[in-house]
Amino acid sequence: MPRLLKFINHSIEDFAMQVTYNPIEGTGQVVYNLSVFRTCDLAPAVDIVRGACRSGVCVSDLVKFIHEGESIDGYTIPQGSTGICTVCSITLDGLLLKRGVPLNPIGGGVIEIVDRIPRRFTQIIRYEDTTIDPLQVLASQDITSISRVISTGNGTILANIRECHMEAEPLVAELLDDLAESRFTGVLEVGMPNSPLLGVQISPQYIGMVAVGGTNPIAAVKESGYPVITRAMKGLLDVSEMEEISTCGY
Repeated sequence: MPRLLKFINHSIEDFAMQVTYNPIEGTGQVVYNLSVFRTCDLAPAVDIVRGACRSGVCVSDLVKFIHEGESIDGYTIPQGSTGICTVCSITLDGLLLKRGVPLNPIGGGVIEIVDRIPRRFTQIIRYEDTTIDPLQVLASQDITSISRVISTGNGTILANIRECHMEAEPLVAELLDDLAESRFTGVLEVGMPNSPLLGVQISPQYIGMVAVGGTNPIAAVKESGYPVITRAMKGLLDVSEMEEISTCGY
């Protein structure tokens, strides 16, 4: 019997249910993305990722390095390469579910930024319509200008959007307060009930929530001309295995 296609919204649900991250204690598992660079490019790549973290176009400044020959979740880093695990924004969906917030993941896309303020989605791919992570697809199309957003505050970045039931708004506000003191900084915008958010229609009795894409720092590296292979939503990783990129030795 042939295997049925698994759309990304189902993968998000599977990963979100396994998130155990506690933003107050800084413990537990997060969803991670894996990006693989040539080791010779690692130092400038890390500098670019650091800049992205300082400018706020990332989900978290926590990373984990995987060296050549080492394996993680069934993937072995090739010779001459180094992997960087970064926190995936789908971790937010897990945090919401953990608080008892009913939600629907909508999709991932590209957001226009003007004077460091998000204006609108210019492209979006809905999770229910694709078997490939939308941000991974869009990052490969050379349609972002994350480096320009970092330097000037204008351009386009990757982001995703989900909707949460309006009756859970107090729980959402409580989570945002907790995240403000944590290493998870990826929430970009929260909408009003029954109102579109950044040009995306929201279901009746729901509010929209936009998070910056976890692959933004990596897309900024790619924009600078360094080859990179990214596997979004690669698996789950305990934050105790990660370190702040500002203090890493690269």
